[in-house]
Amino acid sequence: MKLQCWLVFALVSICSLNIFAQPAPDAVDQYVRAEMEKQKIPGLALLVSRDGKPVRAQGYGFSNVELQVPVKPETVFQSGSVGKQFTATAVMMLVEEGKLNLEDPLTKFFPGAPASWKQVTVRELLSHTGGFTDYPKTFNFRKDYTEAEILKIVEGIPLAYPPGTKWSYANLGYATLGILIHKVTGKFYGDFLQEHIFKPLDMNTARIISEADIIPNRAAGYRLVKGELKNQEWVAPGINTTADGSLYFSINDLAKWDAALYTEKLLKRSSLEQMWTVANLKNGRPNPDHYGFGWSIEEKKGHKVIGHGGSWQGFKTHISRYVDDKLTVVVLINQGDAEPGPIADRVAELYLSGTVGH
Repeated sequence: MKLQCWLVFALVSICSLNIFAQPAPDAVDQYVRAEMEKQKIPGLALLVSRDGKPVRAQGYGFSNVELQVPVKPETVFQSGSVGKQFTATAVMMLVEEGKLNLEDPLTKFFPGAPASWKQVTVRELLSHTGGFTDYPKTFNFRKDYTEAEILKIVEGIPLAYPPGTKWSYANLGYATLGILIHKVTGKFYGDFLQEHIFKPLDMNTARIISEADIIPNRAAGYRLVKGELKNQEWVAPGINTTADGSLYFSINDLAKWDAALYTEKLLKRSSLEQMWTVANLKNGRPNPDHYGFGWSIEEKKGHKVIGHGGSWQGFKTHISRYVDDKLTVVVLINQGDAEPGPIADRVAELYLSGTVGH
C-alpha cells in the first residue's frame, strides 16, 4: 500500500514538473500567433540562432491542414529562392577547386549558346546582372521539361539588357547555373549539393524536391483564393528540380547551415565574404538591389543583415542573418500569400532589444 501511495505521489510530482516545464507564451509566441491569424497562415516553423547555436526551434499550427498534423522543428518545407544560396555556394566551391572562374564567359560551358552569352560571366549570373530574365509568361509549368529542353528555352530568350549594366532578378539565370554545375562536375546539381553540402553538415532532411519519394514530415503547401485556403497548384516534377530554388529543408537543417557559415567547413572565409558583398555593375557602382551571390545585403535599423526570401508552390520562406549581432532568424511558412520577411524582422527586434531571453 505504501509503495502504491509512493508511486501515485511520484506520478503527480512528475506531471506537475512537466506542467511547470512548459514555457509560458512570450512576446515572440504572441506575435507569431497573431500574425498567423492575421495572414491566415496554416503552419509556421521558426528558428532563432545565436552565434550558430539554436535558442528557439519551434513549430506553430499545422503542416497538413487536412490531416491536422502539427508543425515541428523536423517539418520539411519547400525552400523557394532561399535555395539560391546553396547553388551559389556550390559554384564558389568549384571556383575554389579551379574548375571554373567567376570571369568565365558562359560560352565556355555552352558552346551552342547565342553569341550574346559570350558577354555574360558566371559572376553576373550569380549577382543577377547578366541580362537574364524570369520565366516567360508562356512557360508551361505543367510540362515535364528535361534539363536540355530548359536550356534551349533559356538560350532562345534575348538578353534584357547588356550584361553588367543593370540588375534584374533572374530565376532563369540560377536555373542555368544548376545546368552549368552539371556540365562542370558531371553530376546533377541536386546530387552535388547532397554530396558536398548536406551530408558533410548532417543536414539530414535537406534534399532536392521529389513528389514521388516518401519523405517523412513533409509539409503541404497552400494558397489563398478569395480569402479561402486551397491546396497549392501542381507543377511538373521536372520544374521542381531546377537550381533557382527547388529544395526541401527543415529549420533543423538550416540551424546546421547557419552554424557552418561561421566556419570554413564549406568555403574559405574570403569566398564567403565575396558572396556577402554587394556586386558592382560595370560602371563600378554597386547594384541597386544590394545583391551579392545568392544573398541580399541590407542595413536594418543600424544592423547589417544578410538574407533572402523564397516563394514557390504554396510556400514562403525567409532567412535573415544579423551578422554583426551573430543572430539568425528563419521563418518557414506553408502559405504562398504570406509575408515571412516582416515576421523575421520583428522576431529579430524582440531578441535584439532584450524583450525575450537570449
